[in-house]
Amino acid sequence: MNILIITPALRGSRAGNRATAERWQRLLGTAGHDVRVITEYRGEACDLFIALHAWRSREAIAAFRADWPDLPLIVVLTGTDVYQHQRLYPEDTLASMEAATALIGLHDRVGQDIPVHLRGRLVTLRQSAALPIRRSEPPSDAFQVCVIGHLREEKDSLRAAKAARKMPPESRIRVVCAGKPHNEQWQAAVAAEVAENDRFQWVGELGEADTAALLTGSHVMVISSIMEGGANVVSEACRAGVPVVASDIPGNRGLLGDDYEGYFPVGDEAALADLLWRAEREPSFLDRLNEQVSRLAPRFTPEMEQKSLEQALALAGERCSSGRRVNPEG
Repeated sequence: MNILIITPALRGSRAGNRATAERWQRLLGTAGHDVRVITEYRGEACDLFIALHAWRSREAIAAFRADWPDLPLIVVLTGTDVYQHQRLYPEDTLASMEAATALIGLHDRVGQDIPVHLRGRLVTLRQSAALPIRRSEPPSDAFQVCVIGHLREEKDSLRAAKAARKMPPESRIRVVCAGKPHNEQWQAAVAAEVAENDRFQWVGELGEADTAALLTGSHVMVISSIMEGGANVVSEACRAGVPVVASDIPGNRGLLGDDYEGYFPVGDEAALADLLWRAEREPSFLDRLNEQVSRLAPRFTPEMEQKSLEQALALAGERCSSGRRVNPEG
């Protein structure tokens, strides 16, 4: 098929949705499809349209549906779509979801958080990660914790740094944060944290190889987000065999499972400090987290992601050809 993927993230951006679009371009290309990634829709013809973001791509989705009412359309639900924009902009967000012949959710719990009548259109796709192209060994003179991702409110990016301040004086914790500040406020916040917290290091935005080296060279990765649609960095940690300490939100539980032992309450740096201190001083606990992420790793292979993509394509085409898109019962 001739497939268009639209994402708000420009070419060259390290934003997660740009990486997703380009990874899907490769995976679908491997399956024989002709795929282009665009950031603005201008009425181009295609056999199938994939839109990352229900709300941010709302204008493109509406235009495509107006131009091509009978073609399959897949809308990918991000964390902000499901956990923010459904509430703040319900009319626009729901309109994009209703326009779709298939929806993609990036973790196992998305179906619980969208309207019931749309659940029949949903395909769960777990984002994949390649095995690390560069590995490092964790330091012996510190308990290294990494935080990877753009610094912004949704990620609660400095929560691990604040937790490190609360750990006992004998702790050897070092929090290393990699990512680009979202705005001037975040730039100032991370600079202040560097100046005030000798247990915190910010290394800026890293390339793929250096990010892999930071991840594999850490004892633990922290994902402290207040909302997630299914963070690819969790996939990367599981594939790399790096234990994850995660905020207790649907987007993390939907990837790691209810029985995972490494959760802490959202925004609670005291609880996070306790969990990190336990990981530092109890090798058996750290080993259990390692075993759990290693068991999850086969879910996040490129082969599994490609299979889910093909499932979404098939569902979108089937629903379009049968006319079920217009059925209000989904």
